[in-house]
Amino acid sequence: MSDNEGDYAIESTDAGASTTIPMEAGQIKKGGYMMIKGKPCKVLSISVSKTGKHGHAKCNFTAVDIFTGKKLEDMIPSSHGTTVPLVNKSEWEIIDIEEDGALTLMDEGGEQKTDLNLPNYPDTLAEEIKTAWDGGENQVMVTVQAAVDIEQIIAYKKESN
Repeated sequence: MSDNEGDYAIESTDAGASTTIPMEAGQIKKGGYMMIKGKPCKVLSISVSKTGKHGHAKCNFTAVDIFTGKKLEDMIPSSHGTTVPLVNKSEWEIIDIEEDGALTLMDEGGEQKTDLNLPNYPDTLAEEIKTAWDGGENQVMVTVQAAVDIEQIIAYKKESN
């Protein structure tokens, strides 16, 4: 063993990790995700038009923004590339809710997260979470959805004691 084995501290970071991946438009399925106008969206429906005189079948996508619920549409030739967001979901327990809606969360491993606020979409979700948590009387788990460097709470469940 050499004296300088501690010289190489390897950090595990997402250096240069992409938040989206390329995919052919024809490969995207209903219920899948895709980027439309720079927004991560969940595909609601796809209609494919026949090949025209220029030889490309077109995919007409109807999708909803996963963070705002806004409906978006896009039309892409099926053989052309588009981008698909990498979407992650994780479960966190609410430790505290501040007056301004800032949350303190903890995961199963004991890691704390303090950079999230109560969601503003759908309109009633924030109030429902506050009511369920009841000033810390109940244990409430929230589902955090993350894509393209945005994180937002999309669901919650009250744990029964």
